[in-house]
Amino acid sequence: MRPAGGMQVRVQETAFDFGAEAAAFARNRTDLGAIVTFSGIVRDVDGGLTVMEIEHYPGMTEKALEKIAAEASTRWSLGEVLVIHRYGRMGPGEQIMMVATAARHRKDAFEAAEYLMDYLKSRAPFWKKEQTGRDSSWVAATDEDEDALKRW
Repeated sequence: MRPAGGMQVRVQETAFDFGAEAAAFARNRTDLGAIVTFSGIVRDVDGGLTVMEIEHYPGMTEKALEKIAAEASTRWSLGEVLVIHRYGRMGPGEQIMMVATAARHRKDAFEAAEYLMDYLKSRAPFWKKEQTGRDSSWVAATDEDEDALKRW
């Protein structure tokens, strides 16, 4: 059994195996009763996306994600938190990020995971550019993304 209270944040260019990450996160967790996982995937809304390019500032990005994860751990009774976020070039269907939360009870695990996802979507210092066969454009935060933060 691992001690409770762990937090792991990884910013990486390489792909990750969601199943292996989730299994490792859950392994030997006899002290916690709920694990919630989520994976964000490159979405091709209009059928023309060829590449999503994500940029970040090393060092600054990790600190910002650690701060968001630490805030979630403060607000909810979590035993462990995992955040993985990729950067670089990714095609439609590839995984961009993963969040996992572990808690004694499901409400804390679910709410903390939602909080992390909302804040990672809107406040994590990543810059996303969508490229199609015709052009490229930077992705801006939407009103819906901003509205999601208001509940926290």
